[in-house]
Amino acid sequence: MEYFEIAISCIFINNILLAQFLGNCPFLGTSKKMETAVGMSMAVVFVLVMAGVITWSLDTYLLKTLNVEYLRTLSFILVIASLVQFVEMFLKKSIPGLYAGLGIFLPLITTNCAVMGACLLNISNEYSFTKALVSSFAYAVGFGLALILFAGVRERVNIARVPRPLQDTSIGLVTAGIIALTFTSFRGMV
Repeated sequence: MEYFEIAISCIFINNILLAQFLGNCPFLGTSKKMETAVGMSMAVVFVLVMAGVITWSLDTYLLKTLNVEYLRTLSFILVIASLVQFVEMFLKKSIPGLYAGLGIFLPLITTNCAVMGACLLNISNEYSFTKALVSSFAYAVGFGLALILFAGVRERVNIARVPRPLQDTSIGLVTAGIIALTFTSFRGMV
């Protein structure tokens, strides 16, 4: 039951994107088309889960053992950057259409504060390995859910008549705010 609560909390209540406002750059940049949003969501799931597992292990078995926790940020950035490079090479070779569609936003996962934030939250919450795995996956699913919902709404908004001052990024931010408000309705669940 505890793992279920962690998952629900990370996906809906403490959504890394809509409640903690981490990862907004790829959120706004890759949400214009559903295909790109789904591709970015899958890439974030892979990177976040792998980063969560590796950073938890690195912190638990190396940094804390050697009493060098002050190297946490640097080592976590290196792990995340390496994983993103792997994803980028894989997509370029295997799915060139998605690679082209993600464009500049794929390398932005490296600097995506949502990935770093989730890894640091796992450590600060003192999660066990299994809890860190569950929360990393749930944060990634929450990120993907928000991104896909936003892309669906944004595709509809793009064909609507939007007043000129609200076109493009402005309407995107307003829409993101409304979606974030809907996620706050889950606050009392867990």
